[in-house]
Amino acid sequence: MILIGPFKQLVTMAELPERGALSDHQLQIIPNGGVLIAKGHFQAVGDFEQLKSEANPSSIQFMDQDLVAFPGLIDAHTHICWAGSRASDYAARLSGQSYQEIAARGGGIWSTVTQTRAATFEQLTDLTDHRAQNLLKQGITTIEVKSGYGLSVEHELKILQAIAQADTLCIPQLIPTCLAAHMLPHDFEGSEADYLSNLVHHLLPKAMKQSLANRVDIFVEKVAFSATAAKNYLLKAKAMGFDLIIHGNQFTSGSVQLANDVEALSIDHLETTPPDEILALAKGNTIPIVLPGASIGLAEPFAPARQLLDAGTSLVIASDWNPGSAPMGNLLVQAAILGVAQKLTMAETWAALTIRAARALKLNDRGCIQRGHLADLIAFPTRNYQEVLYHQGQMLPEKIWKNGILTK
Repeated sequence: MILIGPFKQLVTMAELPERGALSDHQLQIIPNGGVLIAKGHFQAVGDFEQLKSEANPSSIQFMDQDLVAFPGLIDAHTHICWAGSRASDYAARLSGQSYQEIAARGGGIWSTVTQTRAATFEQLTDLTDHRAQNLLKQGITTIEVKSGYGLSVEHELKILQAIAQADTLCIPQLIPTCLAAHMLPHDFEGSEADYLSNLVHHLLPKAMKQSLANRVDIFVEKVAFSATAAKNYLLKAKAMGFDLIIHGNQFTSGSVQLANDVEALSIDHLETTPPDEILALAKGNTIPIVLPGASIGLAEPFAPARQLLDAGTSLVIASDWNPGSAPMGNLLVQAAILGVAQKLTMAETWAALTIRAARALKLNDRGCIQRGHLADLIAFPTRNYQEVLYHQGQMLPEKIWKNGILTK
């Protein structure tokens, strides 16, 4: 049994409500804290000196500098398995073209699809591994990763297999999601219903059989799929045993009712969500995941995070790291900016990056520092937890543990 500490502050994120607004005084902060770890899990959490005298640890990792510790961060929405670049799209947006206009002329998602299809399995694996390791440097120890840049049975399977292979190579754990319903591919001859039916009959069974994903996502938008087609697709995926995710309310509203109807695990984006849909979301169990990186990348309004929390929903903040709308890939920077824009307390922001993000991925074994949870732990070089968000992503973790193993 290993004892790690002392930390000037141990911010456990334990014993917080699953939904609604949070104040900073609700944070459980242990001064001069320590953690006992065995077999990759927290065994005890408390005062370092007390743990040292009572637990008889087999070894001690003594922290001889000022550090504040949090649970490992969780990025619950990324697209980090892609090849190529969309710098030309970015330049077009700077010249005044909209996301929809760029997509209509062959840019956007389809541009990345053509580049990703051309990449080898090995190249996609290496790119995903490299990006995951970059996220680890930010303190992110669990990463959701979507497919969606293949848009055919063959290429979507290749992407999901590359994600699975990258998961064996990188330190963070990768949680795969099948987003083959990202848009109707330009080279598919048939309607959106035909394409989604093809996925149901030919892709999803293989993804399930090969254990490549147990989550299915769909982009509901004018440039992607209608709510009617999405509902039919999602219900069929649900009957097959998949958890359901919706890219919704990014450019146009109206997806919350769909999320409630199919009992989606999360609805992600929500930049265009009016008050009536916020209230509807609060009445259901679907978790809102907001993506400030896409708002920054597209110069669009932020999702109404403050109103969502005040209405009584949960809230998760994710990076949406992708080559088009959210190329930054820096979760702490995005979360800090969103916190200022939406007046989120530090407790609300940290919960959105840890314990509430874990619940959005149905991972009940992480997201807080408490007995029985995975020993995913990050420590920043400061004496005061408030300093981390205050520096808006410029302060990086000094030390990172994944499953109790020091990686940095």
